[in-house]
Amino acid sequence: MTLQTTTGPTVGIGWRPEIAEFVAGLPGLAFTEVIAESLHHPDPELLALRDRGVRVVPHGVKLSLGGAEEVDPARVAHLARGAALVAAPLVSEHVAFVRAGGLEAGHLLPVPRSRAALAALTRNIALTTAELDVPLAVEPIAALFDWPDDEYTEGEFLTELLDRTGALLLLDVANVYANARNRGQDPVKVLESFPLERVAYCHVAGGMEGDGLYHDTHTDPVPSEVLALVGEAEERLSPEGRLGYLLERDGGYPPGHVLAAELDAIADAARLERITRRAA
Repeated sequence: MTLQTTTGPTVGIGWRPEIAEFVAGLPGLAFTEVIAESLHHPDPELLALRDRGVRVVPHGVKLSLGGAEEVDPARVAHLARGAALVAAPLVSEHVAFVRAGGLEAGHLLPVPRSRAALAALTRNIALTTAELDVPLAVEPIAALFDWPDDEYTEGEFLTELLDRTGALLLLDVANVYANARNRGQDPVKVLESFPLERVAYCHVAGGMEGDGLYHDTHTDPVPSEVLALVGEAEERLSPEGRLGYLLERDGGYPPGHVLAAELDAIADAARLERITRRAA
């Protein structure tokens, strides 16, 4: 499947109950994202955004596409129901695993960049997309460690995965920066190695230094280096066929004017129209 868009890329923000009023007050908001697992009991304020024409993307965090075990059919069915409920243009999940042997990790874990991991991801993505009526985009995570003896670079791994599955790419610009910084790589070169022609939309988030590593926290301001990489990404992406850039914030919510300034900074970095014209 391909993503059908009627407008060019814009800037959005992830919907969370704590900032629902701010999100609803953004006059230029064209798309948002909601944690898919929260759609068991969707908030009326989120459904109001759907009804006003804002495109809502369910973003899964617990499907475990990269697990050695097959994806749970009940979780896949919930993702499909959530997509239908919010009239989603697509859904997204992570190139990661969160459980093994019946144990829950509680956070996203990186998969080895190996042939065996590619086979597991290919199987689980096929099982998932068979139940979906909309495209699936997959997101490479920010990883604080790599498995030994990788058989692919990250760009090679993603390209092969998307070729095998037909999935789209959720490009997290902050994750590219975090991984490149922690691995001692050039983030622009890493970005250029990705299959950018498959990008459906992009994430942007803040982070901080700690214990000699850069942590993608989603609770801190977006640093200037990530904003610069947004500009680099926009120079390399097609102006068509994608939603745009979405600010992720998952705690430490600042006042509305601070969030508005971050959205404006992302828009400016990507040379897109600001969506905060009347935001408080």
